[in-house]
Amino acid sequence: TSTATGTVTSTATSTATGTVTSTATSTATGTATSAVTSTATGTATSAVTSTATGTATSAVTSAVTSAVAPAVTNTATGTETSAAQAAIEPCALSSLPPEASGTLDLIHSGGPFPYEQDGTVFQNREGILPDESTGYYHEYTVITPGSPDRGARRLVGGGAMTTPEHVYYTDDHYSSFCEVDADS
Repeated sequence: TSTATGTVTSTATSTATGTVTSTATSTATGTATSAVTSTATGTATSAVTSTATGTATSAVTSAVTSAVAPAVTNTATGTETSAAQAAIEPCALSSLPPEASGTLDLIHSGGPFPYEQDGTVFQNREGILPDESTGYYHEYTVITPGSPDRGARRLVGGGAMTTPEHVYYTDDHYSSFCEVDADS
């Protein structure tokens, strides 16, 4: 499925002995390029979703010899990643809404947090953040003044609860992230 104002180039190739289900969706204002290749002996399922204002490029290649989840391996580092994960831009804490700094202070002190959902496990269902084991990520509300609910802004910490290795910010309820640089 492709919906575009601009140009969309999408390529999907599947070769199977067994079953391959492959879904690629690109929605763009600008240019989106996505390619999905699945080669399987057994069952492979892969899905790629690219949503962009500007330019987005994503590629997923899965080679499966049994019914396992597909992954992209970055051969330079040997770690599993995706093009979307590798493209998470850094952002200076000072460039974020001032409430983000307050939320980060609460994370470092262990609370108390304004919402009972704060500190709960973030599942990374969108697959945008780097793949980690369940329980690695925790989400925290960045208060939106005037909002009658939690709003869409969050910090997601990866690693130890009060000293996360990585902190990500989203202002669109997990559709996109930047990695927070607390020193700038």
